[in-house]
Amino acid sequence: MNIVTCIDLSDSTDQVVAKAQHLATALKAKLWILHVAEPEPDFVGFQAGPQSVRDTYSEEFHKEHRQIQEIAERLRKNGLDSTALLIQGPIAETLMSNAVKIQADYIVVGSHGKSALKQALVGSVSESIIRHAERPVLVVPTREQS
Repeated sequence: MNIVTCIDLSDSTDQVVAKAQHLATALKAKLWILHVAEPEPDFVGFQAGPQSVRDTYSEEFHKEHRQIQEIAERLRKNGLDSTALLIQGPIAETLMSNAVKIQADYIVVGSHGKSALKQALVGSVSESIIRHAERPVLVVPTREQS
């Protein structure tokens, strides 16, 4: 059995991972920790400005990779089979395509509870996942610290 959770490395990440860990432990499932990074133009064949800009993107990408690997390692130390993946692309579409590849039985995501105006302007990743998912989705309500 496989569970995939998509994290954004915000203050709410620990809440989402804790719920996913609880579900994976109860179901004796493997937990896949997925972080979807914004596509960086240099990685998809476009020149992205001066070297300093590319270096900043690269540093951020490596930092995010270390963070998710640390989360997976912490889970493994607690006896849970866990793998971390850092993938670039549109968040909802990338999560769902990887859930299919992983053959996930469940998807766990967080919801920040954005205002109606912000949700209308930028959309909601969790809402898009729910609308298009082909497997059960657990949405963990979170509130970022102000």
